[in-house]
Amino acid sequence: MVLGPEAESMWMQLRYEWPSRSHPDVHRFSVETVQWYPHDTGMFTSSSFDKTLKIWDTNTLQIADVFHFEGTVYSHHMSPIATKHCLVAVGTKSPKVQLCDLKSGSCSHILQGHRQEVLAVSWSPRHEYILATASADSKVKLWDVRRASGCLTTLDQHNGEKTKASSEAANTAHNGRVNGLCYMSDGLHLLTIGTDDRMRLWNSSTGENTLVNYGKVRNESRKGLKFAVSCGCSPEFAFVPCGSTIAVYTVFSGELVTMLRGHYNNVGCCVFQPNFQELYSGGKDCNILAWIPALREPVPDDVSDKCLPQQHLNPAYEDAWSSSDDEG
Repeated sequence: MVLGPEAESMWMQLRYEWPSRSHPDVHRFSVETVQWYPHDTGMFTSSSFDKTLKIWDTNTLQIADVFHFEGTVYSHHMSPIATKHCLVAVGTKSPKVQLCDLKSGSCSHILQGHRQEVLAVSWSPRHEYILATASADSKVKLWDVRRASGCLTTLDQHNGEKTKASSEAANTAHNGRVNGLCYMSDGLHLLTIGTDDRMRLWNSSTGENTLVNYGKVRNESRKGLKFAVSCGCSPEFAFVPCGSTIAVYTVFSGELVTMLRGHYNNVGCCVFQPNFQELYSGGKDCNILAWIPALREPVPDDVSDKCLPQQHLNPAYEDAWSSSDDEG
C-alpha cells in the first residue's frame, strides 16, 4: 500500500482497552519496552523500571529467563536481522550499554563511552553488528559490537563545522537529552529526538546530519520516547507522540502533515505494522488505538489532480486524518 498523491487513503481509529489482570510474574513498575523475538513468535521480551529484562515463553506465558540490572531500564532492543548473535542491547540509568546474550543467559559485555544514562537503543536493520544508542549526555553513538573499542562514531549536529555556537556542543546530536532514536526500514538513515524540541535525520553510513528542518518537535518526556517510522509508504512518515496527540511528519521533507487525535491522556508509544500499513499507539488513558488506512476508490489515469473533487484528494495532504469517533 502506498500513501501519497497517487493513492487514496485515510486513517481511522479502533479502540482497545487493557484487561485488568494479575500475573505472578508481572513487572512491579512501568513497562518501558516490549518486543517479539524477531525470528520466532514463541518468545518475547519486556523491560521495566523495576530494573529487569524478562524473557517470556509465549505458549506458557511463563518467564524463561530474567536479567537484573543495578539501575532503571529505559529501553532494550533485539536485532531484527541478526543470525550470528542473540544479543539484547539494554539502556539503563547507568552510562554503560549492557549486551545480554540469550544463548548464555548472561550479560556478555558492556559498551563504555556515554557519560549519563542511556535512554534509547536500536540495532541497525541493515548491519547486524551495528548498534545506535542515545543518552542524556546529548550524544548519539554508533557501535560495532565486534570491535574492542566499540564506538564507531559520535554524531555531530554541526557536521564538524567549528563555530562559536558549536564549540560548546562539540560532537553532540542535540542540545538536550536524546531520548528517542529510530532507524528507517532500510537502515540508511537514523532519526533522533531530543528534549531541545528537535528531531534530526542522519545518514547512518557517514554520520552526517542531513539538516532536514522539522520545526519545533515538542518533547517533554523525561524518559525514552517511543516513536515510529513507516515502511513502504510514499512518502515515508514519522509518528511522534506529542502530549495526547501524535504528530505526523514526512521524513525527508520535514513537513508536519497532521496531528492524530484520539487519546484522552499522554501518548506513551507508537508502533508501525508494515504488513498491514497500520499504526498502533498506547497512552496513559489505558487505551491502545489502531490507526488504519482505508482505501478510497481508484482515480482513472486520465484524470489530473487538479480535476479531482475534494473527496478524492489524499486526506493526508488535506490535513484530515480523522478518527472514527469524529465521524459520528
